[in-house]
Amino acid sequence: MTYAIQDLVIRHVSPLDTAEITELVADAMWDGPVARWLHPDPMMRRRNASRYFEIFVDYAVQYGEVYSTSDAETGRMAGVALWFPLTSLIPPPADYDRRVKEASEDAHDRVLKLDAALEAHHPLDPHHYLAFLAVRPSRQNRGIGGALLDRHHARLDSAGIPAYLEANDPRNRDLYLRHGYQVRTVIELPDGPPLWAMWRQPMARI
Repeated sequence: MTYAIQDLVIRHVSPLDTAEITELVADAMWDGPVARWLHPDPMMRRRNASRYFEIFVDYAVQYGEVYSTSDAETGRMAGVALWFPLTSLIPPPADYDRRVKEASEDAHDRVLKLDAALEAHHPLDPHHYLAFLAVRPSRQNRGIGGALLDRHHARLDSAGIPAYLEANDPRNRDLYLRHGYQVRTVIELPDGPPLWAMWRQPMARI
């Protein structure tokens, strides 16, 4: 089965309603290993997920590149990938400290630890950064995530640009390994789950 991938966002395109992107990312990631570490209470975790991920969706719409797939039957967005082209400097998310504090509530200290751990391992070489790859839970295991990866990897390979990401569970790590990534290091969170820092060199296309 194949899926049509479309460029949903090009920088500075407006107006754009980001609510559906945020809802999809929150739906896919609110109960993941890192989210559970940040918010052990499931009710608080679910309540705050949209506000937290909205920060990064807004940021990607302004400075990144966003790809999506839509379900042919319902028209709803089924998967989304948020990339940041870190081949040149981009500013940090607007009003980040205030927004993340409001979104994380009593998990704010853990969010700061997560941010510090990710920043400490983030490579300085020019690359594109995959911040989030999210597929709606009801549409997982159908090749959507792989199709989204292939869409952007084709561009990176053509331009000779590497890619970087952090995998947050073994299943995701194995998906990225199949798509040409290699584990650079394991990021250890305090009393939390491991994250795999992964790097992909551009590949020659025949």
